[in-house]
Amino acid sequence: MVFDSQGPVDVDKRLAWTIKRPLFLAARLFLGAIFIFAGLDKILNPLTFAKSIDNYQILPDRLVNLSAIILPWIELILGSLLVAGIWLPGAIALVNLLLVTFFTALVFNLARGLNVDCGCFTQSKVENPSTSWYFVRDSLFLLMGGYLFYRMFVKPSQPPDDPRKPGQTNRI
Repeated sequence: MVFDSQGPVDVDKRLAWTIKRPLFLAARLFLGAIFIFAGLDKILNPLTFAKSIDNYQILPDRLVNLSAIILPWIELILGSLLVAGIWLPGAIALVNLLLVTFFTALVFNLARGLNVDCGCFTQSKVENPSTSWYFVRDSLFLLMGGYLFYRMFVKPSQPPDDPRKPGQTNRI
């Protein structure tokens, strides 16, 4: 049992209510599917993904292959956890960490004037990669991840039968 300024709070009940909210569920399933899809192609084509990582010119050469092998499995596992609804606090935190990392790498390359193929969803060669499209797309993913983080950690919903707030409806 956790206490706040208004008295005891049943954290498990609040968390259970939060993860059942339709927008939370939709965002969780969508981001989970994105991470699963992104991880699968990279797992099947690690050499091509390593070349994509190397094109960013951020990691030292000795970390490129290691990242190309480990990162897709992390994406697949985190996506599966989001879809299954298992270990959500940790999965949401780590997904957001990855999203921020990916977005930062993208912005870093935009600032350097590099227009690289991100290698996010397919390892087939893209002739003219549109870094600005990747920026918009990743911004949307980051907003979705931020919403999940906010709802999980900052402002979980109150169940409608919460006696501390009688008559209050909880809308997202």
